[in-house]
Amino acid sequence: MASDQAELQKGMMRQFKEAALGRADGPPITVAQMRSSDAMMAGMATEPTGVAYQEVDANGVPAMWVTPNGTTDLNKVVMYLHGGGYVIGSILSHARLVGHIAKAAGVRGLNVDYRLAPEAPHPAAVTDAVTAYRWLLDQGIAADKIVIAGDSAGGGLTIAALLAIRDQGLAHPAAAVTLSPWIDLEGTGESMTSRAHVDLLVDGPALKVMADMFLNGQSPHDPLAAPLHADFTGLPPIYIQVGDEETLLDDSSRLAERAGAAGVDVRIDVFPEMQHVFQMSVGNLPEADEAVAKIGDYISQALA
Repeated sequence: MASDQAELQKGMMRQFKEAALGRADGPPITVAQMRSSDAMMAGMATEPTGVAYQEVDANGVPAMWVTPNGTTDLNKVVMYLHGGGYVIGSILSHARLVGHIAKAAGVRGLNVDYRLAPEAPHPAAVTDAVTAYRWLLDQGIAADKIVIAGDSAGGGLTIAALLAIRDQGLAHPAAAVTLSPWIDLEGTGESMTSRAHVDLLVDGPALKVMADMFLNGQSPHDPLAAPLHADFTGLPPIYIQVGDEETLLDDSSRLAERAGAAGVDVRIDVFPEMQHVFQMSVGNLPEADEAVAKIGDYISQALA
């Protein structure tokens, strides 16, 4: 049974959806209005104590070091790609979440501010993600001491980055962590219908608006845009977390199934009664605290 705090989180989800996507019975909102919801997104989590933030230029890609106090090995890194449908979100909206994850894992985080659509449609995001990864390698950090992680669109981008890293002949990272990854830009999963009555944030029309801005007329079957259509052969281990009350549940289950069939070491945890990227409420939601603790354990073991 979900915690009492989960009901409060559902109220926040309703408010966030209206702020970020507008009302179903109201006029369309502008991209600027959508992005004004970043502050609300940032406030879902508590501020992690004992974490330092430093903005950095990752070879032309804005990013932010997130370093827990007492971090003993600065050569272990979780590179984080924020969510937001490729249209909203930023390193500021996700700074607290990345701070909690970095603390739980006992490593530094690199929070990446990749370019957003519609100003910079696909493949700008994956280009920036790989550029940031190359920058880490150029800093002398070994590939097997990096985990790439991300939520929602950033989760899909995490998988796309793994594919691009493989295809460009780079050494792959130790592992990847995806939270409610968006890998199907056409919304063909059965859960788009079966979970529509319980998902308070994500719906088909909203996804289509963001997908259209992101693709800008390009194919929704491009594996680097929609990894559902990818060949997963040769990818590193992947850990997936997803809520059971998500229209994107099948994106996660299909990712696990297809990557596993390609020989990838995959683990998936489905959290009952949880909403899309519920981990954003870490510090305010027991289920999010549990999930982030599991992420931290996974990352620390992958980088051991």
